[in-house]
Parts: sequence; structure tokens; C-alpha cells
Amino acid sequence: MIAQHEITLACAADAEAIAAMSRDCIEHGLGWSWKPPRVLRCIADPATNVAVCRDARGLAGFAIMKYRDDEAHLLLFAVEARRRRRGVGTALIAWLEATARTAGLGVILLEARRSNLAAQAFYRRLGYRQIACVPGWYRGVEDCVRLAKDLWYPD
Repeated sequence: MIAQHEITLACAADAEAIAAMSRDCIEHGLGWSWKPPRVLRCIADPATNVAVCRDARGLAGFAIMKYRDDEAHLLLFAVEARRRRRGVGTALIAWLEATARTAGLGVILLEARRSNLAAQAFYRRLGYRQIACVPGWYRGVEDCVRLAKDLWYPD
């Protein structure tokens, strides 16, 4: 439920925590590429939203989504391990979907590690469907499953 979670756009002061969460929750085994300067560039980019969810203990999760003419691409998404299965991820995705609809976009695309079955199940529960598998997507180390959700004509 969105009302339980404070979701806002990130500010520059959030870049360190977002980068660290990316390193620890997403990029393990791949090398760290989403370092603070890269996150800061996304925060400053008018075609990108960096959304954060906070609770009393600090940053609970974040999402980085790039907006294009007809679609949005969820570039990075994580919820801190101890806060998973408490609605944080669902609230962040709902916020992003509402923002994309407001922008007139019909599709959100994203990738998940092929080995990350929990992430794939999470996205499927939210209406995302697998559209492709891309070998070596993650720095040649791991395949991805590409998923998409049609915001205009959901199943």
C-alpha cells in the first residue's frame, strides 16, 4: 500500500546510500558500476526519475527509471534486504507506474537476472510479462530476463 510508505524524488544527498544499496543488493558478483557519480547524473537528468522510499530507519528502497518518447525503462531497483516483503517494492513500482501513466507512456521495460527467480516472481505478480531472454546482459557474466508491462492495456 502506497500510503504506508514515503516515496519522493531522490536528492544529491541520497546518492551514496543508493549506490551502496546497488552494490550490495544488485551488483554482487558483477563489479560495482552504479557508483555515486553515476547515481548523481541520474538524479540531475530531467528524463530520469530516481525515487526513494524512506522509513524511520532511513532508505528502505529506491528505483531509477529513464523516460523515453513512448516507454519507460526501469534501470535499477532495490529494496534493502531486511525491509523486503513489507510493501516497499510494490509501493515504489506503483509510484513509478503512476508517473509513467501521467507522462502518457504505455509501457515499462525492465531486466532481471535470469537466476533471480524471486525478482521475476515479484514483477509477474505486478503484471509484468517476460518478453525476451538476453544472453550475457550483465557484463557478459549472466543472462537477463527482459520483462514489460503494458500500462494502457493490462491483461
